[in-house]
Amino acid sequence: MILHLAPLDDWLEAPDRPYAAASLAAEGFIHCSADEPTALAVANAFFGEVHGPLMVLLIDEERLDSAVRWEAPDGPPPPGVAEGVLFPHVYGAVNRSAVVGMLEVRRGPDGRWASMTVWS
Repeated sequence: MILHLAPLDDWLEAPDRPYAAASLAAEGFIHCSADEPTALAVANAFFGEVHGPLMVLLIDEERLDSAVRWEAPDGPPPPGVAEGVLFPHVYGAVNRSAVVGMLEVRRGPDGRWASMTVWS
């Protein structure tokens, strides 16, 4: 299972088509994380200004139609992520049948992304 952070509005934008984050057009792949602590670190580094719901798409790597490559980040990893950690990058759109669940990322009292809960 790999995790992808997405504002809820982005996920809901085109429900009849495979999901394609902006990074697919800009960088050639969709950023993902391997676990919850890494995803929270990424959320705090890159999604601090998101005002609506922030979701984690739970993607079953075996169900993906697109290739996944585990790669080092371009530059240093986000604060809280150890050097040498590899990130799963999805090289193509995510077929919605590969998304087996979603979690909502919640902020802590200090305003930072702190936890994930099952989204209903």
